[in-house]
Amino acid sequence: MSSYFFRRLAYMLVIVWLTSIASFLIIQLPAGDFVTNLATQYARSGRDIDQAKLDNLRRQFGLDRPVYVQYFHWAANVLQGDWGWSFRLRQPVVDAVGDRAGLTAAITLSTLLITYVVAIPIGIYSATHQYSIADYFAMFVGFLGMAMPGFMLALILMYGFLNAGLSVGGLFSPDYMRAEWSLDKVIDLLKHLPLPILIIGLSGTADLTRIMRATLLDELGKQYVITARAKGLYETKLIFKYPVRVALNPIISTIGFELPYIVSGGVIVEMVLNLPTTGPLLYSSLLTEDMFLASSILFFLCFLTVVGMFISDMVLVLVDPRIRFTGREA
Repeated sequence: MSSYFFRRLAYMLVIVWLTSIASFLIIQLPAGDFVTNLATQYARSGRDIDQAKLDNLRRQFGLDRPVYVQYFHWAANVLQGDWGWSFRLRQPVVDAVGDRAGLTAAITLSTLLITYVVAIPIGIYSATHQYSIADYFAMFVGFLGMAMPGFMLALILMYGFLNAGLSVGGLFSPDYMRAEWSLDKVIDLLKHLPLPILIIGLSGTADLTRIMRATLLDELGKQYVITARAKGLYETKLIFKYPVRVALNPIISTIGFELPYIVSGGVIVEMVLNLPTTGPLLYSSLLTEDMFLASSILFFLCFLTVVGMFISDMVLVLVDPRIRFTGREA
């Protein structure tokens, strides 16, 4: 177990380093840079900007250096806790992300937790009560959740909430938007969390429910389950001790994909609901070629994927004893 843990940890560190390179290079792919974008904006507004000033800005931000030099300079600063400078917001990236990262983490972890807590029991019930009314209803809602885009559901719910005279959009009431953190502000945040969690998590919940149902149905039809039933093993013990544990394997393996999907897949929903999270910030930074801000957020998404896969591997080892990759057991 320890050998497997450290081997996976080593793989994770290597992949994190490679993803940092990829996320930085992706931002370099579009033609030009932030200074070029700034000059274009000045030209559109009818104002002129001196070329010498543009060159001075490139030297000041290090944009005149080769790409690999810029990367190593950025990576060295990241290791020291300095994620670079946001050109558009004119502040350090750490400060620009600030509370947005915390709010994004709150929404992401809450959505992930509720998604699994809701999807797994529904999938188990649907599989053990196949072709019942509850099974048909769960599958109908599941297909509806997968087919309906998140932003459309957000617009529908916002329209309904507004007609009912309820507050909608954002994560805080107007009185708490710029207030310091306190117990009252946390309570106000908790009141606004259910709507974005419902909208962002619906598609993932529907998908996981279908996976759990299909996998468990496949296990329930296998010979070892039929034999256990024939020997008189108690039904609840039979289902939860053997088929459910095996059916959880593909569910657990999706943790690595669900984490970044919730963050990146909810960008449009976050923009519709006007949520102060990293999604809209990433979108605006890509439009303005704010390279350090965009690459930092992209790296954060890649890091979530790698960490999610690492967690999936560790949980799979605990759930399924057959999964061992130590040399002795191989």
